[in-house]
This record gives sequence, C-alpha cells and structure tokens, in this order.
Amino acid sequence: MLLCSSSPIFLARASSRPRKDSTSHVLAKFQSALVANASIRFSVKYPFCCPHRLSINLKAEHDFAILSVLGENQTMTTTEEDVQHLGIFDMDPSLEKFRDHLIYRSKKYVEQKSLIEKFEGSLEEFAQGYLKFGFNREQDAIVYREWAPAAQEAQLIGDFNGWDGSNHKMEKNEFGVWTIKIPDAGGKPSIPHNSRVKFRFQHGNGIWVDRIPAWIRYATVDPTRFAAPYDGVHWDPPPSERYIFKYPRPPKPAAPRIYEAHVGMSSSEPCVSTYREFADTVLPRIRANNYNTVQLMAILEHSYYGSFGYHVTNFFAVSSRSGTPEDLKYLIDKAHGLGLQVLMDVVHSHASNNVTDGLNGFDVGQGTQDSYFHNGERGYHKLWDSRLFNYANWEVLRFLLSNLRWWLDEFNFDGFRFDGVTSMLYHHHGINMVFTGNYTEYFSEETDVDAVVYMMLANHLVHNLLPDVTVIGEDVSGMPALCRPDYEGGVGFDYRLAMAIPDRWIDFLKNKLDSEWSMKEIVWSLTNRRYTEKCVAYAESHDQAIVGDKTISFLLMDKVMYSGMSDLEPASPVIERGIALHKMIHFLTMALGGEGYLNFMGNEFGHPEWIDFPREGNGWSYDKCRRQWNLVDTDHLRYKHMNAFDRAMNLLDDRFHFLALEKQIVSSISEEDKVIVFERGDLVFVFNFHPENTYSGYKVGCDLPGKYRVALDSDAFEFGGHGRVGHDIDHFTSAEGIPGVPETNFNNRPNSFKVLSPARTCVVYYKVDETRRQPDEETTGTETTVTQVLQDSQVDKTAESPSEETTGTETTVTQVLQDSQVDKTAESPSEETISTKETTKRQVLQDSPDLASDELLVSGGIRDDKEIGMEDSTASD
Repeated sequence: MLLCSSSPIFLARASSRPRKDSTSHVLAKFQSALVANASIRFSVKYPFCCPHRLSINLKAEHDFAILSVLGENQTMTTTEEDVQHLGIFDMDPSLEKFRDHLIYRSKKYVEQKSLIEKFEGSLEEFAQGYLKFGFNREQDAIVYREWAPAAQEAQLIGDFNGWDGSNHKMEKNEFGVWTIKIPDAGGKPSIPHNSRVKFRFQHGNGIWVDRIPAWIRYATVDPTRFAAPYDGVHWDPPPSERYIFKYPRPPKPAAPRIYEAHVGMSSSEPCVSTYREFADTVLPRIRANNYNTVQLMAILEHSYYGSFGYHVTNFFAVSSRSGTPEDLKYLIDKAHGLGLQVLMDVVHSHASNNVTDGLNGFDVGQGTQDSYFHNGERGYHKLWDSRLFNYANWEVLRFLLSNLRWWLDEFNFDGFRFDGVTSMLYHHHGINMVFTGNYTEYFSEETDVDAVVYMMLANHLVHNLLPDVTVIGEDVSGMPALCRPDYEGGVGFDYRLAMAIPDRWIDFLKNKLDSEWSMKEIVWSLTNRRYTEKCVAYAESHDQAIVGDKTISFLLMDKVMYSGMSDLEPASPVIERGIALHKMIHFLTMALGGEGYLNFMGNEFGHPEWIDFPREGNGWSYDKCRRQWNLVDTDHLRYKHMNAFDRAMNLLDDRFHFLALEKQIVSSISEEDKVIVFERGDLVFVFNFHPENTYSGYKVGCDLPGKYRVALDSDAFEFGGHGRVGHDIDHFTSAEGIPGVPETNFNNRPNSFKVLSPARTCVVYYKVDETRRQPDEETTGTETTVTQVLQDSQVDKTAESPSEETTGTETTVTQVLQDSQVDKTAESPSEETISTKETTKRQVLQDSPDLASDELLVSGGIRDDKEIGMEDSTASD
C-alpha cells in the first residue's frame, strides 16, 4: 500500500484509553502491520502494511485449552487438544499455515514445563538452583556443588587451604554433580568471606585444570598484572556488611522511558566508574530528565572490558571493575528511591570463549548432554567468537533460569533486556540472512525450537515471580508472536526493540540531502510494526556510538561542535540545523515509533564523538570511554538546549501518557511541504522537516472539536529555538465534511484547526477541557510556567532564566494540567499509595540530603501541588 498525505494511517483502535488487559481479548479481524526490526546486518520487508482504517474491534473472550494447561500451580498433561486453539491464530490468521510448527513448539514447551514440575516441584523452585549449586551455608558448614559430568576427579582449592586440594576432594553423584561439605572451624566458616577459590578437576586425558566455579557470585582479577586470570571469590559477608534494601520497587510504568547506561564509562574522568558513583551522580540526572526506567549494561562479569559486557564469563557475578555486589545493591536501591525501575541487559544468547575465566573452561571434550554448550560448529558463533548454549539440556535450563531469578531476588532488578534474541531463535543465528517478512523465514527447520522453549519458560517464570516485571527482546528478524503471552502460543516478551528505526535515521543522515528526505519512508519505518506487539523505539543506542560510527549529533554537526557550541556567539547554519534536527529526530522517534522509548547515556544532550573502549588499537586509552557531563553542565554551551528538550519530551508523556495510548493516527504526510501530522491519544503533533519553509495558517486535522493550545514547541527559546510559535494563542477547530463520512473530511479527520509551522520545528497541541475552568478565571500571575518548571528541574542550577518575553506569554503548568485530556479512567492514587510515596520521599531525604532540592522531589518533573498552588489535585498523576 502506498502511503499518501490525504489518507490517515490507523495503527490501533480509536480509543484513547490504555488497554488494561491486552491478553484478555483478541481482534475480531486481524488488520496489522508487521514490525520492521532490521539492523545494519539485515534488510527486512513485510507482507502486511498499516491499513487506512480499522473497523470497530470487537472483544471475543476465549477459553483456550492451553490456559488450563499452563495454569499456575497445576499439574499439567499434554494432549493434542491442549494446544489446538492458541490465541495467536485468532489474532493473526496468517499463522494458520504454520499451525503444525506453532503447535509443536507449544506442546514442547508444555511438556518441558511439566517435566520440571514433576521432578523439581515447580518452575519457580527449579529456578532456585543457586540455593543448591555453588557455595551455600548448610548446618554450620559450607557446602559446594558443581555440575561437571566429564570430570574424573575433583577438588576445591583456594586461599583457605593454601591451594592444595588433597584434603578437600569432592564426591560425584549419578547426575555428574560434585559435592563437598566443609564444617565450620571454631565457630567460624572454614572459607573466609572475600577469599579466593577455584574448582580443580581432572578430565579424561589425566590433566588437571583449575576453573572458576560456574555459580560463583563474585570474581576479581589482580589489577597490577597485565592479562592476569580472574579468581573466583567466596562472597558471604557478615550481616553487618550486607546491604539492606530500604525502598520498595516502583510500580511498572504504563510506558517505559528507558535510559540505557554503562556504569563503567559513566564518569567524566578517563577511568572505570563505580556503582556508587553512578548512583550518586548519574541517577539524579536521569530522574531530573523524567525517565522512569534505567537499563544497565555490562553488569554480568566479563573478563574483556572491550566486549561492552557481551562476552560474559561469570553469569552470577557482578562486574568487579565497578565494585562489589553490595555496591550494586546500593545503586538499585537508590534508583528505586528516586522512582526509577532498573532493567538488566542480560546475555543468555552466548557465552565468552574464554577458557580460563568462564563456563567454556568446563567443556573438555565431552558430549553435548554433559556440557553447557553444543558440540562442534553448532556450539560456536563464528562472528562473535563465542560459545552457544544447549537449551535442551536440563542443567543448562536450571543454570539460565536460576540466573534470572538470582538477579530478581538478590538484587531487586525489575526486569531484563534480552540481548541477541535473533541468534537464539534460529540455527543460522541471522548470519547472512535477509529477512523479507515471509513467514517461512520464521517457522521452519531453521527455527531453534529448544531456544524458543527456553525463552517461553524464562518469560513465564519472571512474570510469575514479579507481575510488574518488564522484559524486552532484541530481535532484528521480526518473528511474529514474540511479544504475545506463552498461553497464547507466543514467546512472552513485553516489548521488542524497534531496531530498524536508528538504521533509517543513519541512512538519511549519511546518504541523503535534507531535501531528499522522504516523509513516507520515515513514517513507514516508525509505524511498521505488528499490532498488539509492543515496541521500544530509539533513534540511537550504544550501537550507533561505537568506534567507527558517530552519534546523531556528531553526524549532524561533526567538527563544528568543537568550536560552535557556545551561546556567546550566534549559531552557525550547521549548528542551527544540527540542534533542530537532533530534537526532531529523537522526538518523532519517541512519539510515533513505539509504545516505549530508549535513549543511550549522553545522547540526550547530543554527546559528541564515539565510544571506544581501552584496547591495543588505541593504546589502551580511556579517553573515549567516558561521558563529558561538563558539556551539558556548562551554562554557555548549547548542549543544555538539547538536554532541556529531552526533559520536556519525557515530561509530556508523563503528563499525557501518550506512549501508552492505543490511538495513533497519521493524517497527513506531505512530501512537498516536508510535513508530518499525526495524533497520539488526543494530542496533535506537527513536524515540519522543511529546511526553509515556514507555513502560516497551516491546516491540520484532528479528531475532537474544541480549543487547542501548545503543549510542547521545539522552537521555544529554552530549547535553543527562535520562539516563533505563540504559546498564548487559542486554536479553535472547524468541522469538516459530513459527520460520520470520513471520505468527506479533511484528511479523513472530522475537525481541523490552523497553526504556524516554522521550518525544522515540531509542535504538539493538546485539547483544552473547558469544563474544568471558567473561561474568565484568572490563570496567570502566581503560577509556575512550563518553561520555569523545565528550567527549575535542571541539574545545572546556573541555567539561565527564561526571558521576560517568553515568561509573559506561555501557558501555565496548572492550566496545562487542568485543561489537558489526561485519561479520565485512570484511578486516583489511593491514600495508601500516597502514604507510601510520602514515606519513600522522606527516606530519600534522610539517605541523600544532597537530593533535597525541590526539583528532585517531583512526580514526573512537576512540583508538588502544594508548592505551586494547584487547585485540582486530580490533574496530577
């Protein structure tokens, strides 16, 4: 289908309310777009595109047989009838052609889960393997267990026995599990806390090898020795040294606004930063910019720092470069105290090829069933130089599922971003594959059903353990049903990363003049996703900033950034263009690209240059493995403008919840004007990408009649713009065509109003609810303006105040909140919730006096009602 400016694109039901339970009903008629999740490595095309219009979507309740089969705490049996009526077939009739494949994988999932429940009690108990394996306290003794079926003999060695294991030999059971029990001595553990340990075993050729225990909870390396091997560390601090969590997990946000961060490179100094430094210095920045979620990279221990954390050696150990397990707990607790959920970037798609430090060291030539990995080529990823798990192996399932529960239970993580899902889904791992969208590419003998079953088990487990969990899958292939629940026959992820979007922006920035940018291609890349399967959109992540590539800001402004970012002199055309497009690209991606948004650390303020980890090729330099916070903190530099707009983008969603709303309609795509107009909820977005043309009286369509005002304007002074759009102007709608006959309307919208649309500017309009305030009621004088709120919430206290001209004409915060069409069905906070929030706030103040300023004690970036004199408290969250 060819997208045209006169026809709207209906991407969801015409309801502005968030769906409360997306799994309780299915569409009466499937009309959707497939997700185009391509990366630089892949090109993806899909057979279905966004329809012009969706008919009314009727709810149809289903009593799927598999619901009872997969019910929690039930004993399950598997029959052909159990999985014949999977919900995914109702949702997407195109999947009927692959019924046999989908039923086969669902049956295999049910069978595997049933076996686990039969022999281990439950999936949840099975995932507590860390209570059995590794080092644990049992009746005044330390018990150590290790699965190593190929070992002929085994010993435990370490500081505690002078690295002589002759007196600490282990015994092997029929399942290949080695065990040793070491009684306490003199009332104290025989293996002291924080002492080094290793597993020594003999394999078939008689050679003895030393390995770090597979379930080790901490591993360190001697920093004074170059390329020194890691040592396992027995981590069992006394109660007085254990970190105790103070804050409860924040509730799951309706839509995640994710700040992707790498703790080690978060310092301004050329060094490895620590968990506590990140908690104290970076978390407040994240909260001040109105993000609600932090996604932490490189937490699992990895011996090679330059792998960015993706070549994991020790899956149960925190990266020791940044501190201890207790330090990481401090970070997570601090984030929870600020209302931020914390996700882990988890790598279960492969493991480091490192023999000395990692799991690969346990592979000494045994068969697949006695190893963590497949044998031969199937067990090796030739592009990543890493080992591939055997997901059908019982102990591999125990290890990986327990790994997820360990990070949830022990560290209070709120969810995961699964890395490399495409590699897991297919035997070819996506190597040299061009996904065209043909369903045979997703459901064939090339599909690794064992890996699919593992991911179904993993998602079922974490959602049962933590109902508010958030799980994101990094899949570039666009496999259908990846983000549908397991009981429907889906894989169970909550969100998929929309990986095609940053590639589209990079292609435009590198290969096309501004005049050659296609509005249709941009909209297609942002909206081409499967209905009912949520996506997290991003314009750039860490992938776009790795050495050899450039951030968006650096692509736009390049070397001019070194000399032209000062506010003390007029901006050059390059800087003007760069800042304007940086704001528009990030905001359009957020507003139209998915149901969540992600930004990588520093990109919110246009961090220049690339990321380069210490390596031989750069002389082991840390110069580009850091974040230059001084750029955004320096008042006279223009980085502050991009940062302020990033804060305002998140604040807009915090107030209007548009990311969580299903109503998304693109009403106009004009190649000639270079203008895109769309609605998200009841907000109207107008993006003018034309490099020169400003349109006065530009007509835009909308759904609801009434009065509209500016909610966000990228051209405002505080965002480095020219202040060309008046914020005190009321825009009244005019009816269009015949009511109920869309084809007679303006761009198929029943109403319209006219706006000023400056070149390279995006403006958002909200509908005023005139029933909540009398027209002549006084609204100015004592209330805080939107500009003031944004400037007050900056970490940089020296940021300049808005000009008198700007302050005098802008809509007030109170008026915005009271007049806005916030979801009227949303429940008001209960007294219990309010009390919990107040208790949490007091605890934050007690633990962090440095955060006691008004701007950090906010709900979504807006000051408390009492502080700004709001008359209607229900207008806030």
